[in-house]
Amino acid sequence: MQIIFSAIFYIISVALFPGFLMVGYATIFTMFPVFSLVLDKDVADSVAMTYPELYKDLTKGRELTVKTFFIWIVISIYQGGVIMYGALLLFDSDFIHVVSITFTSVLLTELLMVALTIRTWHFVMILAELASLAIYVIALVVFKSYFDQAFLLTWNFAWKVFAITAVSCIPLVILKCIRMKLRPPIYSKLR
Repeated sequence: MQIIFSAIFYIISVALFPGFLMVGYATIFTMFPVFSLVLDKDVADSVAMTYPELYKDLTKGRELTVKTFFIWIVISIYQGGVIMYGALLLFDSDFIHVVSITFTSVLLTELLMVALTIRTWHFVMILAELASLAIYVIALVVFKSYFDQAFLLTWNFAWKVFAITAVSCIPLVILKCIRMKLRPPIYSKLR
């Protein structure tokens, strides 16, 4: 997003987000849901022990390839572009509003994408998602100099964040559903 932001404004070297938001995103705001993914299971333990051939493909190294990596990059560019251009299209008058809208959209997009990755929900995963949201809301309240508190409580802020997040996520969800329908994973036959 920083590259897109800089390119839009003639390659200026102004940071879109304050440093604490970038550090918070990489650590506190998104840490819990990402780490909770280790609790995700494709199939029950008994099924995995009964059919060990389910994980035979993992030994071939086909899960993480250059193709997969570039797909992730394209998804990131798409989502970053939608969020940045969406915020600028919906931009009203104050730069601090762009920061609030874009960062909230980025965080919600990340939490939503993690939630969509989960196959088997666990109580800790739900707590992790809610804890990340709660920590972000607390940060919004504590760091008043970086956020316009009055704007955060308006319908204008809410619909802009919702619209941008929806446009950045819904097409990917549709593509994922189509892919799952056309090429279901091996373990789906055993559920």
